[in-house]
Amino acid sequence: MAKSRLQFVCQNCGARYPKWSGRCESCGEWNTLVEQEQATGGASAVARSAGSILKSQTMQSINVNESEVRLKTGFDDLDTVLGGGILPGGVLLLAGQPGIGKSTLLMQVAAHVAATKPVLYASGEESAGQVKLRAVRLGAAKGDLLEFVSSTSADDIAATIRAGAHAVVVVDSIQTLSLADVASAPGSVSQITNSANVIMRAAKAAGAAVIMVGHVTKEGSIAGPKVLEHLVDVVLQFEGDRYGGFKVVRALKNRYGSTSEAAIFEMNDKGLAIVDNPSAALLAERMNTDGSVILATLEGNRPILVEIQALVNQSNFGYPKRTASGFDLNRLNVLIAVLERRTKLKLFDKDIYVNVVGGIKLADSASDLAVCMAIASAAAGKRLGDGLVVFGEVGLGGEIRSVPAVDKRIAEAKKLGFTAAIAPAPKTKTPFITGVADLRHALIDYLKS
Repeated sequence: MAKSRLQFVCQNCGARYPKWSGRCESCGEWNTLVEQEQATGGASAVARSAGSILKSQTMQSINVNESEVRLKTGFDDLDTVLGGGILPGGVLLLAGQPGIGKSTLLMQVAAHVAATKPVLYASGEESAGQVKLRAVRLGAAKGDLLEFVSSTSADDIAATIRAGAHAVVVVDSIQTLSLADVASAPGSVSQITNSANVIMRAAKAAGAAVIMVGHVTKEGSIAGPKVLEHLVDVVLQFEGDRYGGFKVVRALKNRYGSTSEAAIFEMNDKGLAIVDNPSAALLAERMNTDGSVILATLEGNRPILVEIQALVNQSNFGYPKRTASGFDLNRLNVLIAVLERRTKLKLFDKDIYVNVVGGIKLADSASDLAVCMAIASAAAGKRLGDGLVVFGEVGLGGEIRSVPAVDKRIAEAKKLGFTAAIAPAPKTKTPFITGVADLRHALIDYLKS
């Protein structure tokens, strides 16, 4: 007869231990072990194979339905991120900071799909009244094809999906669901893993597309086990400042398309809207003063121009302060060290603040040169000439290295009226680019009083 014994499961990595300890030996996290019950079949139980021989197929004999129509989300850029739209039978995971607009975006997508296909919005966090208020505000309460259920039972939601009555099912969120057969709290590793498995199998069986909302930890990673990201077909990350500025949706994983695309949104009173020309919006209020540099960067495959601002002040304490908004702080410290070592700037007693305007978070190595020139401009009190954009990677020796997609960056700069670019010297001579070989000469030649 089956008996129950206790075990302790790490809520970060899923490792199991026979007794509690403060630190998980597998992932190194503290205070993540939670007591759970495990049913065992006794010492005499022996695993026996009850499988059957599978019938295999050759690659030539497999039929693929290429005519399967993807469901449009109502946002062209988001369709591009997804590889053409929502694929029937696919499972998507959308993760982002609380309050950034995940539920708003999914309500708008659900309302657009519900114009032609039946859609189910399943919420484990909000009541029907709360969701109705959001739907009314977004203009999504019209029509009879958008349905709503409030449930935290993964079993019930999976059974509803298997019924095949809905083309798209939104689950908000996976961390609130639980299975009756799993003896642990909602949000634990075992509940998230098993609930996602049950819902995924139901989606594949019914051919319904499922979009699951995922919470994030305070470090910004998706909460729960890493196996959750492996289970789903597409992982979307919703980034940006939840209090204002632009918000970016990019694919961290995509079995049906590229992971190098990005959709840029802004929030208004009608919900989220695609930003048609983010470069013009970001530069609309720019003043060309010292510490201000225009960077030609990429969001996915899309070129945009953003303003990099730097402020350099005398430090009043023994240890100078370095602060970065929208730029990696560790990379900023490296660039400051390169500036001190390879140029004549003395920054050891200066507080340095760097800001990327518009809430954009830069992950492009081509931003190195723009950040260095903004810091040098602020420190020397000299500004960059009008009509110049900057991009290029900076090495530890102070050399300026080449970056990808130069043609796209140049085309975007020309479209907004810029006349020249300070960048690595191209292999083929280009009149628009003023090539620079190292950081020292870039500062000397282009910072004007």
